[in-house]
Amino acid sequence: TAGKCLRTSSRRLCTATKQKNNGQNLEEDSSQNEQKIDSTATEKTLIEEKVKLEEQLKETLEKYKRALADTENLRQRSQKLVEEAKLYGIQGFCKDLLEVADILEKATESVPKDEIKEENPHLKNLYEGLVMTEVQIQKVFKKHGLLKLNPLGDKFDPYEHEALFHTPIEGKEPGTVALVNKVGYKLHGRTLRPALVGVVKEP
Repeated sequence: TAGKCLRTSSRRLCTATKQKNNGQNLEEDSSQNEQKIDSTATEKTLIEEKVKLEEQLKETLEKYKRALADTENLRQRSQKLVEEAKLYGIQGFCKDLLEVADILEKATESVPKDEIKEENPHLKNLYEGLVMTEVQIQKVFKKHGLLKLNPLGDKFDPYEHEALFHTPIEGKEPGTVALVNKVGYKLHGRTLRPALVGVVKEP
């Protein structure tokens, strides 16, 4: 009887131990599963944060590139304005000088060429002085980028010429300049004053 009791107690003890071990194993498995779930959730959160940060970085880089491009465009525009101010800052002054050049040209043209003789030294000296002054003023104009436009015989260009009239002229090509009433001028390639002209038209 004592032996039976001992065997029964031993079996109960083994069963209890197994149950305890099974309980511990279940707790460990449950804990491991919870850790796996927590780890997966954390990893997912980190991935989402990484994606957000990458998007923010990309957006910031795009803004930075646009800002750089805007700054460069502004610098180029400012530089162009400064250069144009240097080139065309004398525009008003040049326009005033053109009137002086026109008067000199008319004065030179008004001197009768057949009267310019050694027998008439005063007129000869006056004429030569006018011519020299006109040549010199054109040199000064050229030095500062101001060039005369005398388009006689050229094709009419509305950007450089202003048509006062149109008339048919035999032997002249339609659309060409037949008469220059007043010469024009360009300052650094930009028309400062258009030449006043008469243009040939179809008969």
